[in-house]
Amino acid sequence: MSVLVVGLSHRSAPVAMLERAAIAGDDLVKLLHEVHDSAHVGEAAIVSTCNRVEVYAVVDKFHGGVSAISELLARHSGLSLDDLSRNLYVHYEDRAIQHAFAVACGLDSMVVGEGQILGQLRQAFRLAQENGTLGRELNDVLQQALRVGKRAHHETGIDKAGASLVSVGLDVAAAHLGPLERVTALVVGAGAMSGLAVATLSRAGAKEIVVANRTYERAVRLAESAEVPARAIELSELDAELAGADLVVSCTGAGRVLTVPQLEARGIGADGRRRFYLDLALPHDIDPGVRDLPGAGLAGLDDLRTAQEAAEAVGPEAIEAVRRIVGDEVAVFLGAARAAAVAPTVVALRSKAAEVVDAELARLTGRLPELDDRARKEITQTVRRVVDKLLHAPTVRVKELASAPGGDAYADALRELFDLDPKAPAAVAHADMAPDEGRAGESRGA
Repeated sequence: MSVLVVGLSHRSAPVAMLERAAIAGDDLVKLLHEVHDSAHVGEAAIVSTCNRVEVYAVVDKFHGGVSAISELLARHSGLSLDDLSRNLYVHYEDRAIQHAFAVACGLDSMVVGEGQILGQLRQAFRLAQENGTLGRELNDVLQQALRVGKRAHHETGIDKAGASLVSVGLDVAAAHLGPLERVTALVVGAGAMSGLAVATLSRAGAKEIVVANRTYERAVRLAESAEVPARAIELSELDAELAGADLVVSCTGAGRVLTVPQLEARGIGADGRRRFYLDLALPHDIDPGVRDLPGAGLAGLDDLRTAQEAAEAVGPEAIEAVRRIVGDEVAVFLGAARAAAVAPTVVALRSKAAEVVDAELARLTGRLPELDDRARKEITQTVRRVVDKLLHAPTVRVKELASAPGGDAYADALRELFDLDPKAPAAVAHADMAPDEGRAGESRGA
């Protein structure tokens, strides 16, 4: 079984396609189960954010896995398979591990180095755990990806651009409205991006911030974090706040939060007042037609900073440092995985050697029944020591060699040279996994 990634992101697909492919809630759970239940797939997890939809899977066949996952993504998005396939990317085995680690570090984000992706990966990890689609192999990959992402953000300056998408959007808003200390801002949503918006508006000295969210308690917590006057409201109270807001920042991804008729019903566009709407969500929260209302400005993700501009803001030194971290971590992870893969073969070899020794000692006892216990014990220890010494060097060496690319060939060679039953290593590996099967719940804090 091998790790496979099939997905599309802001790098491979236009925003309109990403908006159609975006998936959340019950639909996300349904797709997760359909991927897991499809042919050739043993494990599955899905990362779905405002600028990427990626399926991580463990498959027994590359082409079968890619076909099944691509067809499911096309069906859920309503896109034709041909249109979707032209914008999909596929990573397999070593490249899939490298991609997962790079994503966790923010190297593949629209804003290079943004930290929000770690929370989104963690969410995908937990969803797969809760729905029983995560096994040992994918568990190890995603757990390590989270660790690598944390390391990269801790050791380098790559996260300095984490707020830049919000900052760029607010700069565009300021160009339309004037200095932000004069504005009343309405922030819709209470996730990581909304938190960045509240923090940035606080630093800018906004006159007032209103936070609207479906879960009122989260809106309260976010409003309390502001350094300027702020209050929380229920999402159902949103309409009543629209006329008084100079700036609306929406980051829910829940579909149309604001429509033109909704705004016009509050007199927006007819009162001669300038307003700005910043849509940081996919699917888009705000009707694109809002930009046609008199006095209104609108910017979405596709209007903001490109990945290249964000990379320049971070600085090449930080990006290169993170790439080195990813390269080193991938090498260590793959080396350990290859060494672990050969271990069952080594155990099977030693088990077969022990069986041969036991059979020969039993034969010796039958042929020389007059041996006393002391002599029999000495002969037994001597034979076992000889076998252990003969096997020590090749088994240690095969573990070392197995950590290099193509190392699985050495395990194949051992099985062939010592005529091991092909089922024996698999049985050892299966038995080794059994004690860990109950551990899934322990790693929820990843």
